[in-house]
Amino acid sequence: MLDRRLLAPHALAAWARRSPDAPALVQVDGPRLTYAELLAESYRWATCLRELGVGVGTHVATLLTDGFDPHRAMLGLAWLRAVEVPLNTAYVGEMLRHTLAVSEATTLVTTSALLTRVAEVAGSLPALTRVLLVDEPAGAPGVTGPGGEASSGGQAGGGEDAGGRGNGGSRGETGVGAEPGAAWPAGVTIVSLGPALAATEPATDFAGPDVSDVNCLLFTSGTTGPSKAVITPWGLTYQMWSWVPEDTLAPGEALYSAMALFHNSGRSGFNYVLGRGGCLVTRPKFSATHVWADVRRYDCVALALVGPLTALLFAAPPRPDDADNPVRGVILGPMIGRMAEFERRFGVRVATCYGQTEVGAPLATGWDHGPWENTGLPRASWPGFETRIVDDSDEPVPAGQVGELVVRAREPWSMSLGYHGMAEASAAAWRNGWFHTGDAFRADADGRHYFVDRLRDTIRRRGENISSFEVEAAVAAHPGIRECAAVGVRTELGDDEVLVAVIAADPSFDPADLVAFLDGRLPAFMVPRYVEVVDDLPRTSTTGRVRKNELRARGLPPTAWDRLAAPATAAGRRSSSG
Repeated sequence: MLDRRLLAPHALAAWARRSPDAPALVQVDGPRLTYAELLAESYRWATCLRELGVGVGTHVATLLTDGFDPHRAMLGLAWLRAVEVPLNTAYVGEMLRHTLAVSEATTLVTTSALLTRVAEVAGSLPALTRVLLVDEPAGAPGVTGPGGEASSGGQAGGGEDAGGRGNGGSRGETGVGAEPGAAWPAGVTIVSLGPALAATEPATDFAGPDVSDVNCLLFTSGTTGPSKAVITPWGLTYQMWSWVPEDTLAPGEALYSAMALFHNSGRSGFNYVLGRGGCLVTRPKFSATHVWADVRRYDCVALALVGPLTALLFAAPPRPDDADNPVRGVILGPMIGRMAEFERRFGVRVATCYGQTEVGAPLATGWDHGPWENTGLPRASWPGFETRIVDDSDEPVPAGQVGELVVRAREPWSMSLGYHGMAEASAAAWRNGWFHTGDAFRADADGRHYFVDRLRDTIRRRGENISSFEVEAAVAAHPGIRECAAVGVRTELGDDEVLVAVIAADPSFDPADLVAFLDGRLPAFMVPRYVEVVDDLPRTSTTGRVRKNELRARGLPPTAWDRLAAPATAAGRRSSSG
């Protein structure tokens, strides 16, 4: 049974009463918060946001970078039973506009460093009425100063105190941009949230969420269209980590994770740690060279990774002290090859899962998973799931035959409720009462599942799901492109890199110009690494649609241009860092 007491805000309150001085959040080389401090901060955020009009069901987008503000926002909004829309901080341009528009967020919480990119799209967001700045600096133009007088001059910036709150600015609202040159629609007000939080006396009269309440809208890559907003109830947030072995984390122990809270894995992992009374140790950006030093320094007994990051750790030159670390278990999804060697080298156990944003983790292993050479997964990770492998007519296929994995839940509220504002897409994905994963699997006679391939056109790079549709839309906007198709090509790390095959409108087309064109139009992690100029694209004989399966099957063509091997440009350097 799903238990509301294990949802993040309720678990936080319970452990704050039981172990108020125990660490709850620690940032490497940064601040830390005890359970009592984090609870007080969550109440402060909830109280302040309530005073600003946020309530049950309010859609509040968050675009927050490093520090603990993403955690404070998640908890504060949870107490109010508001719907958070956590946005990937790499989003720019059309991607940012699309996600804010589809979510129908009326309020956005962000930082002054990201304000310009929001201003660029605010004019096409009729639902957005307010932007809350967590770090609005004193003297920023257009923000009401002390005593109601408008400030002038200054540069947007500011910093954080040890608790992560803004250290400057003053409370007030305005319809004028809070950065020089920012052009805001008349209906959008800007609120300096830092001083408002500092002046707020936290209330404690919050009911908090139930498992049926919507926690957030999470954007997942589109395949035949733009990214979709997945309606995620709190039951799903809890469920996604419910498969983790019982002895992974005890009260007071630390789990190390670099998973962001704009991913379900990051939100569910944070919920899991609070439910266990543990400590979440974070680093703002994953660094393979620092992981083992970090876990030793902070005595982390568990480590949360995604497959490509695990491959990066394994690819590092072996050291004699690799196994000299406190980690007992690694929580991983998806699995990679050579896992037995990984376990032996680093002296850890590994449990892994197959999951998607819409369904959580319906397939998983425990510690006693058998030989890793057998890469099948047990039939179900949790008593609340049923899985099938079906043909194109949704009929089950025999053992050993490849089909599409479909999933349904026995337990209410443990899967997504659909796609926000996309009734037809929701009906198609959940047809016949089963969620269709779009992934090809086969199962053996013992019910163990084996991943075969993706049926969809999603590209997965460094833990990010990339919509080929959105890459293609950005590439096609280049005046030198007549037509294009984006696919993922597999790397030695088991990850994808983005390849775009283009039909050029001009024989003088230069791939480097395309990369420069995409700078600022796509998040850095979505910019293609490889560009191939082709005369035509493989197509179906009936509809003329591009056969992306053929493009994927041939791998990396030797004629493809590689931006990492090309002379560095400002855009190329930015994109390669993603």
